[in-house]
Amino acid sequence: MALTGLEIYKQLPKKNCGECGTPTCLAFAMALASGKGSLDACPYVTDEARENLDSASAPPIKAIKFGNGSILGDETVLFRHDKTFYHPTTLLIEISDALSDEEIQAKLDEINGLEFDRVGLHYSIDGVAILEASGDPDRFAKVVAKVAAGTERSLLLLSENVDALKAALPSVAARKPLIGSATEANYESVVNLAKEHSVPVIIKAEGMEALNTLVENAQKLGYKEFVLDPGSRNPSQTLANLTHLRRLAIKKKYRPFGYPVIAFTAKADPLAEIAEASVYVSKYASAVVLKASAKAHILPLMTLRQNLYTDPQKPIQVEPILHTVGDVNENSPVYITTNFSLTYYSVEGEVEASKIPSYILPIDTDGTSVLTAYAAGKYEPEKIADALAKSGVAEKVNHRNLIIPGYVAVISGKLQEVSGWKVIVGPRDSSGIISFTRAM
Repeated sequence: MALTGLEIYKQLPKKNCGECGTPTCLAFAMALASGKGSLDACPYVTDEARENLDSASAPPIKAIKFGNGSILGDETVLFRHDKTFYHPTTLLIEISDALSDEEIQAKLDEINGLEFDRVGLHYSIDGVAILEASGDPDRFAKVVAKVAAGTERSLLLLSENVDALKAALPSVAARKPLIGSATEANYESVVNLAKEHSVPVIIKAEGMEALNTLVENAQKLGYKEFVLDPGSRNPSQTLANLTHLRRLAIKKKYRPFGYPVIAFTAKADPLAEIAEASVYVSKYASAVVLKASAKAHILPLMTLRQNLYTDPQKPIQVEPILHTVGDVNENSPVYITTNFSLTYYSVEGEVEASKIPSYILPIDTDGTSVLTAYAAGKYEPEKIADALAKSGVAEKVNHRNLIIPGYVAVISGKLQEVSGWKVIVGPRDSSGIISFTRAM
């Protein structure tokens, strides 16, 4: 269990030097106990004390890295509004080694095509889970090698057959795949195999008590690069398990459950499967393995994930530079908006639909909408005029007409005075841009 602040304080040097960034050792101990400090900040802590305090200074959920930049865990809160979530749920598409080579290649091509651009961000599917369903270790090894050669994405080698894992892992060990699963029957062999190749391993047991026992036994083997699988494939039970594991790790700092958790979808229908995966992404799977791979199915899931894993205190923003829509020329109109992504892309979409090549200049409002920015004093005429001058748009057009949102018509006079441009009050909402351009 986690140590209290006073227990930590007893093992600190008690110099009260302030070099750690806090005024006293007691304050530093309290920060460590609450998960808000790092033991590395103290330059005088002894090796013995460091070893004893490892559990107190470690994050409540261990960070597990594998594959091509995939990071699981390292979360510190139950709810994103408390702070933020840091590492978006890793999404992996399953490929069975029971498929034919042609079917595997087709599935792999589909997975490699899962690339999306949304609100100025690019994201793609994170990895491929190769499932050993053939019962043939040589076939599994062959499919793992084929998938590894066909994608740069992170790999999960999924089998409870130790011989299959031993056959497949060496050829891809350098890519640091996640392997599993280690169960009560095979955990010593599988954990030792993972330890030998320095790769993380899934610890799988049916139910919380069995998982707790298995994790403690696996830790005794001298390895702790674990991802937990509580076993259930029933959505409601899986949700309950994920929630209990997260609460025990965060609230109780219960170390045997202080590891990231993986979930597997069970629904056969793609739409039902995506709905199931959405539940796991929301609460609290660090990784989800699913079978659906069509773009139309995956995009909504990735959109949900993106929304959950943005910083709630920092809205998604676009770069506040001059943007173009279409094949602009010296007669193209110039629109002013804010750099809040939802606002900007709403404007851009309507400008594009108007079929009139245009310039759009989003003002840096710290990612707030037009009215919010105006109310906060971030959408003032002087700031807009300064951004307009720095953008260089005056050299790109042969007119001095500027279109501003209708909601801030009140600034038009002052903006015209300080910028030297003729200010045209546009529609209040972006949905009015098409009709507005027709009347220009």
